[in-house]
Amino acid sequence: MDSLLFSLRATVPVFLLIVLGGLFRKVGLLDKAFCQTSDRLVFSVALPVMLFCDMATTDLRTNFNGTYLLFCAGVTTVIFFTIWGGARLLIRDKTLVGEFVQVSYRSSAAILGCAIIKGMYGTVGMAPLMILGSVPLFNIYAVLVLTLEGPHAGEGALSLRLKSAIASIIRNPIILSILAGLIPSLLGVSAFPPIIDKTLGSLSALATPLALLSIGASFQGRRALDLLPLSSVAASLKLLVLPALFLPLAVHLGFTGTSLVALIIMLGSTSTPTCYIMARNLGHKGALSVSVIVLTTALSAFTLTFWIFLARFWGYLV
Repeated sequence: MDSLLFSLRATVPVFLLIVLGGLFRKVGLLDKAFCQTSDRLVFSVALPVMLFCDMATTDLRTNFNGTYLLFCAGVTTVIFFTIWGGARLLIRDKTLVGEFVQVSYRSSAAILGCAIIKGMYGTVGMAPLMILGSVPLFNIYAVLVLTLEGPHAGEGALSLRLKSAIASIIRNPIILSILAGLIPSLLGVSAFPPIIDKTLGSLSALATPLALLSIGASFQGRRALDLLPLSSVAASLKLLVLPALFLPLAVHLGFTGTSLVALIIMLGSTSTPTCYIMARNLGHKGALSVSVIVLTTALSAFTLTFWIFLARFWGYLV
């Protein structure tokens, strides 16, 4: 019951902000122009600042574990290319392949990871290493698949589209912010001057609520129903299939405690709101992304609780 209540406390506010975004759109407080502007602000400023702060204030020198880092990166890579290959073969509407792949593998690792682990153990534990091993790849692979698959995928030669994808990866503010955050982390800078710290904190605090309000305001109920079969497949992959496949391997390799909880978040948490922001900024409609984010957010409190309960039952979490 404690795990269920904790998961609900983590996911219900997220879901309520999405609902509020939809209500604000209906009463005229939010419009399409606001959503487009807020999406750019979150993508270019708020989310990069949040990830920079998360990385910069983490002592990676003390908590470094090469095997764990490689596991996170390797699993992320295997999942991404497997889902991409399957989606190309099985999805008829090829304009949806990019969005489907992204929401099926990309978790809310940075947003939920540290919060849930700190709530359970009082410390962030191995969450920063999980973020370092997965989040940069989440973003690199997202840029790659969203550039090569989607509404404009057939425009231009493959070599030109690959160059465009590489250029987008190099310029991606989220990736750059994570890399920038490694510098103070590795130098042992534990805190910034108060003025800078408060400014960065205020900017990073905008990321999640702005993204969620925009998702709610952009939600298209009729389109979501049309996409429900595909959304259900993506949500099942995200919340059930991936944890079932890779958590036993993690346990076999000896990852327990905070290490295992971080992997549960990486593999089985809700599809991150950043999926929608990234899809929109790379020319996709975002309807499938919104549908899966809403669906996984509504269900993840129960599925995450199930995986945490199972790990506790078998003695891998204390």
